[in-house]
Amino acid sequence: MTARRLAGVALLVTTCLTAPAMAQTPEAKPINAVSTTGMVGDVVQQVGGECLAGSNLMGPGVDPHLYQASARDVSTLQQAEIIFYSGYSLEGQLGDVLERLGETRPTIGVAPASTDADELISTQDEYGLDPHLWMDASLWSRIVPTVADALSEVRPACESRFRDNAEAYVVELEALHQWVEESIASIPDAQRILVTAHDAFNYYGRAYGIEVAGIQGLSTSTETGVADIRRMAELVVERGVPAVFVESTISPRTVQAVIEAARQQGQDVSIGSQLYSDAMGEAGTLDGTYIGMLYRNTRHIVEALDGEVAALPDALQDWARRWDIPAS
Repeated sequence: MTARRLAGVALLVTTCLTAPAMAQTPEAKPINAVSTTGMVGDVVQQVGGECLAGSNLMGPGVDPHLYQASARDVSTLQQAEIIFYSGYSLEGQLGDVLERLGETRPTIGVAPASTDADELISTQDEYGLDPHLWMDASLWSRIVPTVADALSEVRPACESRFRDNAEAYVVELEALHQWVEESIASIPDAQRILVTAHDAFNYYGRAYGIEVAGIQGLSTSTETGVADIRRMAELVVERGVPAVFVESTISPRTVQAVIEAARQQGQDVSIGSQLYSDAMGEAGTLDGTYIGMLYRNTRHIVEALDGEVAALPDALQDWARRWDIPAS
């Protein structure tokens, strides 16, 4: 834990001890914040710290494109003081529920509130815009001040805490962005192509200089056809791609079909390690954090495509020690 965070914890503890009457007031209670996805929820938790009692609707392996809220989920949302969601139609069928809840409590679409139109990737499907902004750490860091502002409105007594946490977290995210960029650049030019199950990595490709190709479209609600498999297999053979990747929220059958089709044309292709795209790993693990998600994805991609993983920058050394990750 950094000195700044220790100081913040000490201040919070002192305040609680010297003003016990506030323990019964809404201003002193942790905020009941509900986030839709883990990528949003982890940012909210990093900013909220001890002033937050947060939870996520969608856990590991849950596809937000196909997600439908249960009665229990709606009850959880109704009890929240504030709701955070990604936006740009990522949550699909949850949109109507979020719109209704927004009439009675702060309900923040963090991506639309934090980005400009010219920073987004347009699509030719029903989305119109690619919602997977978290694949670019620098772009995703834009939501951090948005989250701090929204939490401060709900709990002004913790505003300075939120601002300090947000500032420290943005420094880590910018360092992560630089590390991913350097690591991806080490992949040989001819092999710098990322083939995955669906089009979730376009922001990653744009930010870090790697070509991306998804077998399936932007939304996993679309079907993958024989023509899609054939097209991707031809690309893999033409480019000599050594590995294609499965995703944690999607069945690996389409990736396996591409590999088999490529092998029939004489190209030996392996399945790269599983990547996190629309959901993170288990809570309490490295993969269950946003930084850990991109760190793990990048290591898998670089190692499978014959690159060299860069040493972590100084700004991520504290983070690395928390997770027992070697410095290089």
